[in-house]
Amino acid sequence: MEQPCILIIDDEADLRNLLTTTLQKEGFSNIVSAGSVAEGWEVFQQHSPNIALVDIMLPDGEGYDLCKKIREVSHIPILFLSAKSDEIDKLLGLAIGGDDYITKPFSPKEVAYRVKAQLRRAGYQTQTEAPTTSLTQSGPFAINEDETEVYKAGTALDLTAKEVGLMACFLRNPNRILSKETLFQQVWGEDFFGADNTLMVHIRRLREKIEDNPSSPVYITTVKGLGYRFTAK
Repeated sequence: MEQPCILIIDDEADLRNLLTTTLQKEGFSNIVSAGSVAEGWEVFQQHSPNIALVDIMLPDGEGYDLCKKIREVSHIPILFLSAKSDEIDKLLGLAIGGDDYITKPFSPKEVAYRVKAQLRRAGYQTQTEAPTTSLTQSGPFAINEDETEVYKAGTALDLTAKEVGLMACFLRNPNRILSKETLFQQVWGEDFFGADNTLMVHIRRLREKIEDNPSSPVYITTVKGLGYRFTAK
């Protein structure tokens, strides 16, 4: 399948270059960029990208306005990049046609994860079978060497960055009890400090994607008072 074209629109040249480099390391070669609404619209018309990363606060307007123009002619995935972290801003971005909303500062690797997820949903997954090298495996599950793709029985799973992070922890520690504190520190890179609901929500969503019956999990089980255990026969 032809390489999808990725459009990055942000007024920070260093950030555009960082995202471009990260995406290239993830195997994407067709990447174009712009630093303003006007330039972004011009590049969009020239290259007909398959996905767009759009900063909200641009020198000549808002990314919201550009999103509206793109939505008049295209249904490509649009991911907003923003320093605005309020819930109302996220809801507005999604309401006007955005597919995802990423708050600055962010990990470029996480942006790459989300780009891959959106492209898979849009039909640009070029490989559904797990690669034959550099895999960590446990039962029917495997994760590639750079921990960006998780597979079940050879088929790539549609996971978010945090879900991939959780699976990486589990696959590295099969049949071991991992405390909530350990999981949170390794995946979020922060101290736990009672972020119980956040972890529970992500575990629940992960179970919905990997378990045959999420309400009666087999792979990720809760060990009351201790944490979670990953078991893959």
